[in-house]
Amino acid sequence: MIRTILTYPNPELKKKSAAVTIISDSVRELVQDMVETMYAAPGIGLAAPQIGVHQRVIVIDISGKDEAPDLIVAINPTIVHAEGDAYEEEGCLSVPDYAANVKRHDRVIVKALDLEGVERTWKAEDLLAIAFQHEIDHLDGILFVDHLSTLKRELFQRKARKAAEEKR
Repeated sequence: MIRTILTYPNPELKKKSAAVTIISDSVRELVQDMVETMYAAPGIGLAAPQIGVHQRVIVIDISGKDEAPDLIVAINPTIVHAEGDAYEEEGCLSVPDYAANVKRHDRVIVKALDLEGVERTWKAEDLLAIAFQHEIDHLDGILFVDHLSTLKRELFQRKARKAAEEKR
């Protein structure tokens, strides 16, 4: 089922998520809904808090339109190593119509459980590394705009307030 994606400035996006203790049918259903929602948006990643569920679950698929899907499901993901610098433009399904350059690591190692409860390790670089960092940030209540300089963040917030006022 495709779920509604929460958008800035919804306060639910700022809440920290709890670890998944049991990979139950409800977690499997959550993952299925997240995958459907991400592909329908369309996006390359989605974290459970973006649909109002505060559990540490992310899905990522950076494959292109003309490539076979390459879905990653990561439960309780943790970055265990990070190195290098990347400064790339990011956008977010929860921050529509806005993109900005964000400083991240360009290589990360991530450990997480898969849907069977098996610990997996991903050595990610470039776009996949950025996607992991971006989605894991969501689990801690951090949006990519929180990484911007104070000036850029204030300009974004002003633009977001103006857009919200125009919608009323």
